[in-house]
Amino acid sequence: MNKSAMGDLLAQLGSVLASVMFVWAIIQQYFPYNIRNFFDKYSQRFLTFFYPYIQITFNEFTGERFKRSEAYSAIETYLGTTSSMQAKRFKADIIKNNTQPLALSMDDHEEVADEFNGVKVYWASGKNILKSQSFSFYPNTDEKRYYKLTFHKRHRELIFGPYLNHVLKEGREIKVKNRLRKLYTNNGSQWSHVVFEHPASFQTLAMDPVKKQEIVDDLTTFSNAEEFYNRIGRAWKRGYLLYGPPGTGKSTMIAAMANFLCYDIYDLELTAVKDNTELRRLLIETSSKSIIVIEDIDCSMDLTGQRKKDKEEPEESDPAKKPVKPPENESKASKVTLSGLLNFVDGLWSACGGDRLIVFTTNHVEKLDPALIRRGRMDKHIELSYCGFEAFRVLARNYLYLETHDLFEKIRGLLEETQMTPADVAENLMPKTSPADVEGCLRSLIEALENTKEEKRIEEEEKRKKESAAAVTAAAEEKDEIKVAKLVENGSNGSI
Repeated sequence: MNKSAMGDLLAQLGSVLASVMFVWAIIQQYFPYNIRNFFDKYSQRFLTFFYPYIQITFNEFTGERFKRSEAYSAIETYLGTTSSMQAKRFKADIIKNNTQPLALSMDDHEEVADEFNGVKVYWASGKNILKSQSFSFYPNTDEKRYYKLTFHKRHRELIFGPYLNHVLKEGREIKVKNRLRKLYTNNGSQWSHVVFEHPASFQTLAMDPVKKQEIVDDLTTFSNAEEFYNRIGRAWKRGYLLYGPPGTGKSTMIAAMANFLCYDIYDLELTAVKDNTELRRLLIETSSKSIIVIEDIDCSMDLTGQRKKDKEEPEESDPAKKPVKPPENESKASKVTLSGLLNFVDGLWSACGGDRLIVFTTNHVEKLDPALIRRGRMDKHIELSYCGFEAFRVLARNYLYLETHDLFEKIRGLLEETQMTPADVAENLMPKTSPADVEGCLRSLIEALENTKEEKRIEEEEKRKKESAAAVTAAAEEKDEIKVAKLVENGSNGSI
């Protein structure tokens, strides 16, 4: 074909296209809606014979534009990572994240390619401007943003199934990792929050390394066990009971767990909850990937032998023995029951939402109702006890940058002979000068340990004397002179 014939063909083709565009414009402008709809319908069917690609549109808002689409949000986050090497125009937002200070997403009308199992697909971002207030000093535009996915029709099953599931899952995980995590507290049935910025981590947590690794492994297994929990038919949640004396690091452990898993924390104040209905409402409003905490649960409400007390109360016949509370205090008191709390932890309502940890802390585990802390509700019981030598080494590394020192062996011996909490050990290791006097801090700890050991010895000696005196008194009341003389002799020798 010569150049002249090619030029005539292109001219004819251009003329035909122009005629089609003119006719289409006339139809859209002057024809009634039902006729336009007819042409749209059959023109799309005609084009599918020649156009082998499928398009899926994900709009930003669903329903009546009141709720942002979760799919759109997950796709936006996923493409923020995928498109960083391809797109030329981005939208950026600042996030508080140690590894990535900026969250990037594709700008409007950008297009990038993605590959999954050897199949190439194309994502495009766009927006439709529906209306504009042109006569206002501050014009408003109603914009509908969307993402459009384009792929060849022979890959329909792969894209509709594995690929879209992959995009949504990856997008949600990236979003959780990059989100600004929050610490919630409740005022009645309402949650309020602040930004959670606690620096605790398992690396800085003062406890036995073997026990620490066991907890880390358990948390890792739980966070990756969605399919397992679905298969066995259990809600994706896990209960932790942290118990031990005050100052042993229970709150710090919770912060380290939240930082390790990148979870939010809901610090539930039970005394501010009016009744069981309000407790359920609070549970429903918690998000997935969160830790629900009830600290000092033995002090939060009367959960100690509650069932037994309910049975014994009717036997009280003397009104003077019953504590009388003012009516206003009684009306304000929490009416959350043990049954309501059990349903909160392990009932039907506990399955609402995604993965959660429920953590109880207490200083007196023996006071709690066994039904509350049984396995299945509190799946893992973790005792946080007094400071051992390995925990001391973590504190020495954190506070004084010390791996070893000549005084470590003496400290090891004292820690084995006496009981001191990690909080007290840390206070003695806290540098009081700049630069830090390392040896002075260690000697301060040794002195504190020796004083604690001496106080314990004196306390036990006083206890023995009181027990001896009580035994002498009891024997005197029985008029057993031989027994009295023997007890007095033993008491002078330091034994009962």
